[in-house]
Amino acid sequence: MESIKKIRTDEIKKYAGDLKVGEKVLLSGYVYTSRDAAHKRIKSLIDSGEKLPFDLEGAVIYYAGPTPAKDGQPIGSCGPTTSGRMDKFAPEFLDLGLAAMIGKGERSKEVCDAVVRNGAVYFCAIGGAGALAAKCIKSCEVIAFEDLGCESVKRLYIEDFPLIVANDCNGGDIFLEGRNKYCKL
Repeated sequence: MESIKKIRTDEIKKYAGDLKVGEKVLLSGYVYTSRDAAHKRIKSLIDSGEKLPFDLEGAVIYYAGPTPAKDGQPIGSCGPTTSGRMDKFAPEFLDLGLAAMIGKGERSKEVCDAVVRNGAVYFCAIGGAGALAAKCIKSCEVIAFEDLGCESVKRLYIEDFPLIVANDCNGGDIFLEGRNKYCKL
């Protein structure tokens, strides 16, 4: 039986060197949702030297725009969005201390290089399973850019959120390795 690593968000930097492409992880702790519009505002705050809505050092960003919560639930459906749209921001965020990103899809060479350079990790979440992902989210609080609605920055507390290591800090890339393994021409 394949093992699944249980990791806390505040321990990612400590264990990043041990994580390998394709490994399954159950992640618990605090993550911040942020997508295109929020990334743009965060970048603007960085450029102007203003205080960020959360400290990037050691943080985990989940590329998601959750739907409104139903009665008695902390959040609605909360599946990953395509990570590539944040690639123009990710290297700088990683250089400022971001520990990990969660999303879906392949990343640019610049992002992969920044993951290695900073001892970080990129996790893929299961796309199309937002309602299932929401079951791992125990709390949700809007912390910035409320006017962006579902794209506001939210602080989530997650428990045993299922992920796969897609890019590790040793240069492993699940997308490249998959193509090399299964798409030989």
